[in-house]
Amino acid sequence: MKVFSSASDRPAGLPETVVAMGSFDGVHIGHQKVIGDAVALARKRALAAAVLTFDPHPAVVLNPARAPKLIMTLGQRLAALEALGVEYVFALPFSAAIAQLTPTEFVETFLAGALPARIVFVGDDFRFGHRRTGDVSTLRGLGLEVHPAHPVMWRGVRASSTTIRELVAAGKMIRAARLMGRPFALTGPVVKGQGIGSKQTVPTLNLAPENELIPADGVYVTRTTDPATNRCWRSITNIGNRPTFDGVERTVETFLLEPFTEPAPGRIDVDFLRYVRAERKFATPEKLKAQIFHDVAVANRLHRRLARLAAA
Repeated sequence: MKVFSSASDRPAGLPETVVAMGSFDGVHIGHQKVIGDAVALARKRALAAAVLTFDPHPAVVLNPARAPKLIMTLGQRLAALEALGVEYVFALPFSAAIAQLTPTEFVETFLAGALPARIVFVGDDFRFGHRRTGDVSTLRGLGLEVHPAHPVMWRGVRASSTTIRELVAAGKMIRAARLMGRPFALTGPVVKGQGIGSKQTVPTLNLAPENELIPADGVYVTRTTDPATNRCWRSITNIGNRPTFDGVERTVETFLLEPFTEPAPGRIDVDFLRYVRAERKFATPEKLKAQIFHDVAVANRLHRRLARLAAA
């Protein structure tokens, strides 16, 4: 997959495209339907499958006080798009100048110009251009074949980035995963902790998440991956400020449930599978350690169940 951020650095010889356009934060099951349909039609028509997305999110420029905490980093979003079969991504650096473009100027500059688009897929409520005056009818009036997507539902709930943010912020990871089509994941470098875990409880990997959205404080069953080597471990993760040790800084600490071999990962991806319990203060480190081993037993049972389901 080829990624570019301006018309001047687009790949040479870029063919005509079928474009899915949107922010696509979370690349949830609704986004997957839009993008999947665009990829399928591109293959049928012998065109290239492309995505036009935005970085930063338009709300950061238009209304920073109400800008959402993004579910994914740009890197996570690009990886999800590539997995769906997208060939080209135009990651448009949204700015105040772009926000001032009329719908016609936007189409001529980015869809017809940077992306020689013939067909566009958007959500049925998609708006673009100055004061959000462009819509599906505008795109059609400018000569594009347009396919508006309809909402995708799961058990009566519409798949939306807003709903997923609310679920993750509340620690409801199973529901969030249903709407995302995959577990919510944090990604980032492993950083040095204060050594409390290795001395008084259990050793952990301390993650400095690059994501804006962080799950609610508490203990979670997780799966941890080293993206450099694809090593993967069953794990359990605590988010919070370590009240037993009077901590004040919020941390993300992951305990691996299976043997760990060197080298230590420089970065990790942590998939959140299930909420276990709230973080709380224990009278002694020994009591915390006993609780951790109870949490580990809970996590191991879930991981074994997931392994059986995967093998069925």
